Amino acid sequence: MASTRVNDSSDGVPVVPGWFQDGFHRFLKPYLGRHFHAVAVDRDSRSGASVCNGEPLVVFGNHPSWWDPLVAHYLNRTLFPERQFFAPIDASALAQYKVFGKLGFYGVELNHASGAAAFLKTSKRILDTPNTAIWMTPEGRFCDARDDTAPLMPGLAHLCSKRSGGWALPLALEYVFWDERLPVCMARLGEPIRIGDHVGIDKAAWNELLTAALRENQSRLSQSSIIRSSEPFDNVLSGRRGAGGTYDFFRRIKSWATGKRFRAQHGNQFE
Repeated sequence: MASTRVNDSSDGVPVVPGWFQDGFHRFLKPYLGRHFHAVAVDRDSRSGASVCNGEPLVVFGNHPSWWDPLVAHYLNRTLFPERQFFAPIDASALAQYKVFGKLGFYGVELNHASGAAAFLKTSKRILDTPNTAIWMTPEGRFCDARDDTAPLMPGLAHLCSKRSGGWALPLALEYVFWDERLPVCMARLGEPIRIGDHVGIDKAAWNELLTAALRENQSRLSQSSIIRSSEPFDNVLSGRRGAGGTYDFFRRIKSWATGKRFRAQHGNQFE
């Protein structure tokens, strides 16, 4: 289970009640399972996660879907179980969905001059706290998973330029329909960027470096998506199979009548 903060927020780091977060994950796993056939992570790319052990970590990804924050929370607990999840979110959205504040989301005033300074201050305090990870979607808006033209907002590059250590880890996400009624959530971790190797470069150079890393990782994932093979992936969450409802009801009857074992899944992906 991830390390969880239970003290007050006098140090500026958001409080995440352990009991609440654990309860959320008891809800989250079956919830994702009802809406996805699988949540799968590129197997070879997972080695990058271990490189970042013990140092500050920023995971930055593309933003193709409404599902991204929930998937990110699940992936954090799956891939980095020792780290507490944190993620910046528009302050107005956090005010509307205050429950997110108990799950590690912290508000950012995107339309105010003071917002950038507050974001950097809070993010620095989080990263200076052991066993944490910040997850970001620097595109700042929903973008197609194959769109490599959207510019990244400056906050991520600014944050990296202010630090002398830690890692920035690109994450690519796609939601694809293959052989089943429900989609597959596909994830791939890119090559980790050691922040200490780039101390002294300015924000513009950081933005170019981060953009190139994210887009390259998205391209690698899209190639796997087009191939439509689950073999290179670890299925970290098995969801529902088959069509369900009346269609599967009659398929079950047919299987029973013919003496054959009923097989809900249509294809052989993630068996």
